[in-house]
Amino acid sequence: MTIDSRAVVSSKASLGSDVQIGPFTVVEDDVVIGDGCKIGSSAYIANGARIGKNCVVHHGAVISNAPQDLKYAGEVTTLVIGANTVVREYCTLHRGTAETGNTTIGSDCLLMANVHVAHDCIVGNHCILANVVTLAGHVTLGDWVTIGGLTPIHQFVKIGSHAMVGGGLRVTQDVPPYVLAGRDPLKYEGVNIVGLRRRGFSREQIESIQEAYRVLYSSGLMFSEAVKKIENEFPHCHEASVMAEFVKSSSRGIIRAAS
Repeated sequence: MTIDSRAVVSSKASLGSDVQIGPFTVVEDDVVIGDGCKIGSSAYIANGARIGKNCVVHHGAVISNAPQDLKYAGEVTTLVIGANTVVREYCTLHRGTAETGNTTIGSDCLLMANVHVAHDCIVGNHCILANVVTLAGHVTLGDWVTIGGLTPIHQFVKIGSHAMVGGGLRVTQDVPPYVLAGRDPLKYEGVNIVGLRRRGFSREQIESIQEAYRVLYSSGLMFSEAVKKIENEFPHCHEASVMAEFVKSSSRGIIRAAS
């Protein structure tokens, strides 16, 4: 373990083996930092932080500070980060409120500079959030989601697994899995074919996803009717089932197709 003499680290904090902590960093009492983590200079690791193994936290990042929620009354909550996640400069990641108890960020994620993850968010594994992506409270991202820079995401929005959202866009409705989303206001622009290929999806799987989205967006059916048709026509396709369940469970409504 290597702790710079200019850092302030509570004796009550739990630090794993081979942890490195840079100068002027503050680590509070109720903190757990896993084996092999590297914490840069001038970071603030507040109470409730639970950082998995081999994470890297860069200069000036703020981990597990109190939520920016007027209802928050000082209750004990957490901010959980999975293994191998990288948090770049000046990110602000806030712990949960009493409503859920925690904010969760998965493993193998990359949060680029100035990303904000608000209270009670759930970020899946292998997600990439480019510079100045801002997640409002209670946002949920599935696994393998990629968000372009300077993108604000409205509270309670859900973005499905393997979706990719362009940069500089406002996300105010749910984004279904496997899609590319662009334009302003945000629209469905097709299936994230390149991303799916990189992650080992077969040609048959991708073609089934494309066909299912043609039913959803190009058949002229209402979304509720399209979902029923997808469930009937793709009974053995896991990806179509995931897509149908996402649409049925959407509370904010899903994005529309580009005209």
